[in-house]
Amino acid sequence: MGHIKGNSEKQILEQILASADVRVNGDRPWDIKVRNPGFYSLVISRGSLGLGESYMEDWWDCEALDQFFDKTLHAGLDRHAKRSMGVLPAVIRSRLTNRQRRSRAFDIGKRHYDIGNDLFSIMLDKGMNYSCGYWDKAATLDEAQESKLNLICSKMGLEPGMRVLDIGCGWGGFARYAAATHGVEVTGITVSKEQVQLARERCKGLPVRIKLMDYRDLDDTFDRIVSVGMFEHVGVKNYRTYMEVAARCLSQNGIFLLHTIGSNTSVHDTDTWINKYIFPNSMLPSAQQITTASEGLFVLEDWHSFGHYYDRTLMAWYRNFTQNWDRIKEAYDRFFYRMWCYYLLSCAGSFRARQNQLWQIVFSKEGVRGGWGMNQPEADRGGRTERA
Repeated sequence: MGHIKGNSEKQILEQILASADVRVNGDRPWDIKVRNPGFYSLVISRGSLGLGESYMEDWWDCEALDQFFDKTLHAGLDRHAKRSMGVLPAVIRSRLTNRQRRSRAFDIGKRHYDIGNDLFSIMLDKGMNYSCGYWDKAATLDEAQESKLNLICSKMGLEPGMRVLDIGCGWGGFARYAAATHGVEVTGITVSKEQVQLARERCKGLPVRIKLMDYRDLDDTFDRIVSVGMFEHVGVKNYRTYMEVAARCLSQNGIFLLHTIGSNTSVHDTDTWINKYIFPNSMLPSAQQITTASEGLFVLEDWHSFGHYYDRTLMAWYRNFTQNWDRIKEAYDRFFYRMWCYYLLSCAGSFRARQNQLWQIVFSKEGVRGGWGMNQPEADRGGRTERA
């Protein structure tokens, strides 16, 4: 954040926040209450990282963090934070190194998805879907997530007997739904040991295989490929490799659906607080980066944007988490509780401010004859693979 000559750090930060209609020690839900005066210098020097860490340490509070982030991000205050000196080393490292290289593929599993199935069980819907719900006609989180799964299956035109690959299968939400409702065989891969264990339990009795593996090791052919909420961990240096793997594994007449959070601009790094505490080595792709990585490998059939639904999804997760906290609090602590609330509400505010997007993108290899459409079978099934 820029320095305003002659003013104290407290005055500087108050002026910056005031530009987003946020007051220090104000009485509106989105105003902040400062408990520790060290808050000002920490945020001035460390930007987003300092803001999040001081919140976790209880140095400040806010009645409605989601509204605070909606206002500050809509006003562009995150751009001030990214210009702070504390962020520069991370930006430089992200451009010079491949933080999502093969040797670090399982880091995100260990540091995020393996922190406790009990945590995710109390927070997510009954299907354990850790991605944006589709709230078009839904009234509850369970309905929104089932609607999302049905939407994906419709877009891919699933038919009984098809072989489907789920890259980043999570706790098996999609695999279980698709196998049970459409009679397909699903192979799901994840880098989380905890997800593998629970997904296998949840998919018992269904034609579903769950594997612990990195996407780069895939070498099989499938009629359909889906990836829901995993591409955010791939990294810009690996986008082309990811697309090449998908193309290699997709049958000639197949369909590939990519469901991912997206960025309005092309970046090479992520928010410093999110990177340190929530999603290490994560990165949000831009539309340009996705199309560049897929060019020459796929035909883009459809691009569906519904990021405004992620706000509602995250707020539902927050309510589930806080209302059920007593069931798991013995395994965590207050520091974690504040960190997790900050994560969910800051992300909700970001989607509400339209800083982040959610895209479902449908690709084919050579273009669907007659045009792509939901629930429309392909004109030629010649590319159907034989069962392994």
